[in-house]
Amino acid sequence: MGLVVPFEDKNPDKGASIESLVSLVSADMERVNAMILSRTGSDVTMIPEVANHLISSGGKRLRPMLTLAMANLAGYHGDGHVKLAASVEFMHTATLLHDDVVDESDMRRGRIAARIRWGNQASVLVGDFLLGQAFKMMVEVGSLRALDILSSAAAVIAEGEVMQLAAAKNTETNEDEYLAVIRGKTAELFAAACEVGPVIAGRPKAEQAACRSYGMNLGIAFQLIDDALDYGGTSANLGKNVGDDFREGKITLPVVLSFRRGNDDERAFWRRALEENEASDSDLETAIAIMHRHRALEHTIERARHYGAIARDALELFPKSAIKDAMLETVDFCIARAH
Repeated sequence: MGLVVPFEDKNPDKGASIESLVSLVSADMERVNAMILSRTGSDVTMIPEVANHLISSGGKRLRPMLTLAMANLAGYHGDGHVKLAASVEFMHTATLLHDDVVDESDMRRGRIAARIRWGNQASVLVGDFLLGQAFKMMVEVGSLRALDILSSAAAVIAEGEVMQLAAAKNTETNEDEYLAVIRGKTAELFAAACEVGPVIAGRPKAEQAACRSYGMNLGIAFQLIDDALDYGGTSANLGKNVGDDFREGKITLPVVLSFRRGNDDERAFWRRALEENEASDSDLETAIAIMHRHRALEHTIERARHYGAIARDALELFPKSAIKDAMLETVDFCIARAH
């Protein structure tokens, strides 16, 4: 369904882009991309086929770019940030392969999901292969602290996914519980990606913590915008089918807000559609109408702006520079996706 719902919003972030960030890290990203290609190689032909299907599907590679940018911001001189950035992208790709199996998704980044083409087993196992390659590269960098950060993130991401599974179809989920889910499943990798740069640069703890805060809050903002887009975007800017969260019974912030603010009939609708899995195609339009009635999409975007502001403030510790300006604009870009 290609349903487009305009957000009632003043669009203060409209026009923001990540072009400055892309330009500033382009040379290092070429090295990261070359490393990604070399590390997906295997004598088992299905492994590079499945991995490259997703890796080459046009993702922005925002997380590895943030790793490179933070290393730049921290004044790092060396090659370790390239391997860590490739590790971050492999971790992200592995979670996408696994998520599509768990969620039974048909599309990913506008293409048929790998699980549809090669099956669930291949998707899970190739995801495991990529995680193994990620950890090999982390070890090669030789920073025990960076290895600790990224390996801990892998465990937290898995915890977040299990938390989401437990919360699925549970309309009683509250906002705090939902934020705990997205901190784990989405924001933790952003945080780790941003923290490892100043770590390998040997920067003070305060700077490491500031970079982690930037990544964590940017990640929360990023996921909240994704939540809103699922009910008010298009397949083109979402990279999957609009309404997939609704059809899969996912409890996201727009649902949490709509359920809490709704009347008895509206709550009965959410229970039937999500808990009892009796949603029809026309129910998606009803869900969106309820969300607009209670300003749930608008307020989800407001929440995203709140976390975006925290991310921006985290970088105030650093002097003005081109890379800092690019990272501040990246916050605006992540929120501007809602328009």
